[in-house]
Order: sequence, then structure tokens, then C-alpha cells
Amino acid sequence: MRQNPSFTLADVTEIRRVVDANPWANIVSAGEDGLVASHYVVLLDDSRDDLTVVGHVGRPDDLIHGMGDRELLVIFQGPHGYVSPGWYGDVQAVPTWNYTAVHLSGVPEILSDEENLEVLDRLVQRFEERMPDPRLMWERPNDPAFVQRLAAGTVGFRLTPTRVVAKRKLSQNKPAETIEAVISALSEDGPYANRELAAEMRRAQDARTGAQR
Repeated sequence: MRQNPSFTLADVTEIRRVVDANPWANIVSAGEDGLVASHYVVLLDDSRDDLTVVGHVGRPDDLIHGMGDRELLVIFQGPHGYVSPGWYGDVQAVPTWNYTAVHLSGVPEILSDEENLEVLDRLVQRFEERMPDPRLMWERPNDPAFVQRLAAGTVGFRLTPTRVVAKRKLSQNKPAETIEAVISALSEDGPYANRELAAEMRRAQDARTGAQR
């Protein structure tokens, strides 16, 4: 991802927030047959306060990606959406697409079977906790043999990135009144209404104006 100083996201706390809020990731590597991409949920390593992430792939995706031997690129995509030039007012303008993205690169560590089970357990808890009647991994009707059998078909990994590229392109290069107009348009009803993107722009704009005070 090409970086632009106007849109650089360098704050680790903010990058962690984006990763945590958008765990459905693209995993990309360059293998013998060319580029390959997979799609899995990847979480922050809750034992660390940096950008280390943990996840799993199903077999044989571990072999396809050369897991543990080759560099992986893990991509997280935050809120994104279309921005109409009509929202800028009566000025020369073209359409654009606002977005937040985080790229983490490095050679992952393969987890032990026990560590992989812990990550799978945490993964289930992360998403089931919002259900009215959560079905956790080790609870009936599952039994240990069932869980172990399914876990054996996965390979867990931990990635401590050696390269981080994070970008928050949210109209920061526009005047404050234009940013407010875009936020307002995204927050209203319409073909390109996008309240998640509007909230992300509001967050970035408030941080920017606070830093300028």
C-alpha cells in the first residue's frame, strides 16, 4: 500500500483499535505458484500491547502459504465508502473513496497444539458473547474429542509484524468545512449513506482538531 504523509496512521493504539474492530482479514503470501490469498478472522494477541496478532488457517492453507517459513501480509480493512464530489459544494472536484486500512507483514510463528486451542477458544468467545445464549467451544453438545478433532484440521499462528503500513484516508487534505459536509452527507439517508464511515471520519477529525489546539 502506497503511503501518503497526509493519510499516515502511526498511532499504535489507533491501529490496534482498527484491527480489533475489523478482525476479518486477508492473508496474502507469494508462493511457488504466485500470489495466494486467504480469508480468516485474526485477533490481537491479548497477552501483548503491541501489534502482534494471532489466528489460524485450515489445512492445507498452512502449506500453501509456507506458514512459518515465508512472509505473510495480513490486511485489515476498516470502514470505507464512496464520497461524491457534490458533497464538496460548488467547486472543482472528482469522486473519491475514503477508507482505513492496516497492513501487517512478517514471518509468523506456528503455535503449539495447546496454544492453537487457546486461540480457537478465544475466537469462539469473542463472537458468541454477543449471543443471548452463547455456545462456547467446550460446552455441550460439544465434547473434548469433537473439539480436538476439529482443531487438528487447523494450524495456529502468531505474527509479530516487522513492517506496519497503516493508512487513514478520511478527507484530511480538505478544509474543515468540507470534512463536516462529507460527514453530514454520510450520516443522512441516501444511496451512499455510511454511518460507520461518518463515525470514523468524526473520530479522526476530532483527534486532528484536538491536536491543533
